[in-house]
Amino acid sequence: MDNTSTQKEKKQQTSCYHCGEPCEGDGLRHEGKDFCCTGCRTVYDVLSENDLCDYYDLADAPGNTQKNQSTRNNRFDYLEDKDVSGKLVDFQDDEQTHVTFYVPMVHCASCIWLLENLNRLHEGIISSRVDFLKKKVQVKFQQDLISLRDTVALMARIGYEPRINLSDLDVRIKPKTDRKLIYKLAVAGFCFGNMMFFSLPEYFSEAELLEQGFKELFQYLNVLLSLPVFFYAATDYYQSAWLALKNRTVNMDVPIAIGIVTLFAYSLFEIFLMGQEGYLDTLGGLLFFLLLGRWYQQKTFDTLSFDRDYTAYFPIAVTRLKRDQEEVIPLMKVQVGDIIRVRNEELVPADSILLDQEAAIDYSFVTGEEVPVGHRKGALIYAGGRQKGPAINLAVQKSPSQGYLTDLWNHEAFSKNEQKDSLASLANRISGKFTFTILLIACSALLYWSMHDLSMGIKAFTAVLIITCPCALAMSTPFTLGNIMRIFGKSGFYLKNSEVIENLAEVNTLVFDKTGTLTSPANAKIRYEGEKLSDETQRVLKALVSYSVHPLSNRINRWLGQVALADLDALEEIPGKGLRAVYKSQKIALGSASFLGLQPDDKMSSRGNKVYFFVEGVHLGTFFIDSGFRNGMGKMVQELKNNFSVHLLSGDLDHERQFLEKELGDEICMHFQQSPSDKLTHIQGLQHSGKQVLMVGDGLNDAGALRVSQVGIAVSDNISHFSPASDAILDGERLSQLPQFLDYAKAGRKVIKSSFALSFTYNAVGIFFAVQGLVSPVLCAILMPASSISVVLFTTMATNFLAYRRGLNHKTPDTWK
Repeated sequence: MDNTSTQKEKKQQTSCYHCGEPCEGDGLRHEGKDFCCTGCRTVYDVLSENDLCDYYDLADAPGNTQKNQSTRNNRFDYLEDKDVSGKLVDFQDDEQTHVTFYVPMVHCASCIWLLENLNRLHEGIISSRVDFLKKKVQVKFQQDLISLRDTVALMARIGYEPRINLSDLDVRIKPKTDRKLIYKLAVAGFCFGNMMFFSLPEYFSEAELLEQGFKELFQYLNVLLSLPVFFYAATDYYQSAWLALKNRTVNMDVPIAIGIVTLFAYSLFEIFLMGQEGYLDTLGGLLFFLLLGRWYQQKTFDTLSFDRDYTAYFPIAVTRLKRDQEEVIPLMKVQVGDIIRVRNEELVPADSILLDQEAAIDYSFVTGEEVPVGHRKGALIYAGGRQKGPAINLAVQKSPSQGYLTDLWNHEAFSKNEQKDSLASLANRISGKFTFTILLIACSALLYWSMHDLSMGIKAFTAVLIITCPCALAMSTPFTLGNIMRIFGKSGFYLKNSEVIENLAEVNTLVFDKTGTLTSPANAKIRYEGEKLSDETQRVLKALVSYSVHPLSNRINRWLGQVALADLDALEEIPGKGLRAVYKSQKIALGSASFLGLQPDDKMSSRGNKVYFFVEGVHLGTFFIDSGFRNGMGKMVQELKNNFSVHLLSGDLDHERQFLEKELGDEICMHFQQSPSDKLTHIQGLQHSGKQVLMVGDGLNDAGALRVSQVGIAVSDNISHFSPASDAILDGERLSQLPQFLDYAKAGRKVIKSSFALSFTYNAVGIFFAVQGLVSPVLCAILMPASSISVVLFTTMATNFLAYRRGLNHKTPDTWK
């Protein structure tokens, strides 16, 4: 009986290895550890499989400590307040919630893996995505299974507590200096300076003037000063190298870490066993200059990353209502409380309250579901939804986030196949092989010199490892492409990511849409012929064209001016063809001849379009709209024809062919009466014949063609034409500079290849002197970051100079600011 009682008591005292809670009943035994449930065992397996069990070393009983602490102090209970959570949530519907956290603890590949696998820690997490540069984590979860509070608590329990500051939600976060790096740099500098002081007699060959006791004292003081350098200042290199080796890879910190350990160990050997001076002062200088170079690289990259953040001048404009008058303003000028108008197919730019009776919002860019969601007056409409139906009025509730719109732009639904042979991937492949080569050369130098002079062998070995770092090689591509993106942005050309630059350099076929792309609303002329338009008829027309964002609708809308909208029923748009609705039981239609069943008119203008107005099947009038080509289109096409195959696709009849051939040249392949699906098929046909296609459209009816092409550019005229299917957005006023943009993209590839050559030349020269023992490790530590600095200076100066020669250093017009 006593034995049985003791066993029961022992079971009751058994704690879960993961969470620290008592294991009730028999519990679960796994790998010699006790778990209270399968959930804790699953979390342990996830951490164990990825060598992340250091989590359990955070305290003597980490699971118990963190779990109970979270329960005791209720630190995250404030997230259950709807007002607070409303400020944090990016999107929420009946099934899921999206939220973006700032997590400063993200610092390595293991952090990224664990945070992007939160769904394995809790079934309520749908997905999570890490932006490593900005240290942000976007989490999507099912609020029925896990709350916002519990999501934050889950992240905190695994060591990645989000930094939540409600006052900073609308403030753009600038890169912050890594304080730990500063501390390590300060320690290395302090120790290096003092070690040099204690080694001065050695430098001036005056050691024999010192008594043996003082000589040994100075050596031992150097040993003491080397300890914080070796065990603290160099820890980043050890951790990075160890992580790479655990993942069976070799990064650029592996040879540096080997060099540091070798130099330290050999110095101790010489001091304590050989009675020599060692190289501890060299070690201090090595770490000081390495950390100084790392600090400079970090500052430079942070500055570049912040400077190239094109969301600051992203060309998304909004229609704001002021005293019942419409005005188009940049998104950054929208304030909480403003009344904005969103038309059919336009994107909701900010979280807003619906002021109209109803709305149908398509959240496919946010959730992937294409079924429109119905909303009633007073409902909260989230940013990123696309209006389906008549124009709606909204009251802005949260400041617009252009960064959030950029996330939508980069949605996986619109991602294209990555370039397998990109320069970025080439640099990564070369860097890995380069490191193995350096290790082989360093070991060979050590072996050779060890047969003659072991001290010289250690010096050569360490010098080769330090001076031949592939940092410059790895940095050349991102710095060059980042600077090109920045220059493109200043010129009104906004790219989704740096891969677009490499794709631009590869295209050999250009396809242009006509209406809204080569033509401009500002240059168009419009006249009306037919029955006189009464005030009521004008209100009906205004309501029709206000529904659409098609270029022809926009021109008629402008022509009508400030007219009140009539109440229409069954309003519908047939893309690329026309509009129809019901007004007071009468059928209203506005559109092309083919849409309305008319035969082509022999007297049609050769320089524009006709839009027909029908009521109950009766033709009441016609709008004559001249094409209004953008300035410089003829010259632009002439330049492009010299290097590219140029195609023109238009949804209009071919009555403009003669005029277009005169304006643009007869070498262009022109195709008329092209529906959106016809344009997509045409692009695919070109691709099947081996062409690398660049599609330039207005982003409305060309979404399919923009998406399938190698590069899709949406042309925007200071209106809210936001097309996630595109790879770039181009200010309409800068379309004439397209030849310069394409030429500059090709020049960028040459800059990258030149920087590769510069890096290889530097490393070849460095190896030549290092294997001979002609350079000290300290000098190598100075030269290594100098190579990175030279690459940054070269790529920056080269790309700026090439942009200046092509006239691309001008800022975008004030209307976009």
